[in-house]
Amino acid sequence: MNNSTVPATVPAPTAPLGAWQVEAAKQLMLEKLDTGISVAEVAEACALSRSHFSRMFKQRTRMPPQQWLREQRVMKSKALLETSTMLLVDIALTCGFYDQSHFCRTFFKTEGMTPQRWQQQAFGSHRRHTAKRTASYRPCAQ
Repeated sequence: MNNSTVPATVPAPTAPLGAWQVEAAKQLMLEKLDTGISVAEVAEACALSRSHFSRMFKQRTRMPPQQWLREQRVMKSKALLETSTMLLVDIALTCGFYDQSHFCRTFFKTEGMTPQRWQQQAFGSHRRHTAKRTASYRPCAQ
């Protein structure tokens, strides 16, 4: 009997993301919310390939990393709409959107209304008008 035969290798099951990897990924994306970060960079920080990280992140959080990041940007924008007198263009850039138009489109897709309408509903019709309007200010299309 020959004991020198090599047993067939069975592919190891893909391990889910560890809690440290999920937290590290979320923290890294939040730290780069305003400037943006690629999924490949986040995956590298978690010591995984981009595709494996994306699959495992979605399995763990029930959404792809890009969607999670988009939701965080919208959540931050809503907090700023509630608590600041910043112009929409400044909120857009602070939250990592390319420009005000991108912010308004994304916000509308997520919330079903423009940022101004959301802000009006959040505060009623007595919106604080303390921010000066500049040439860079353009309201989102309603």
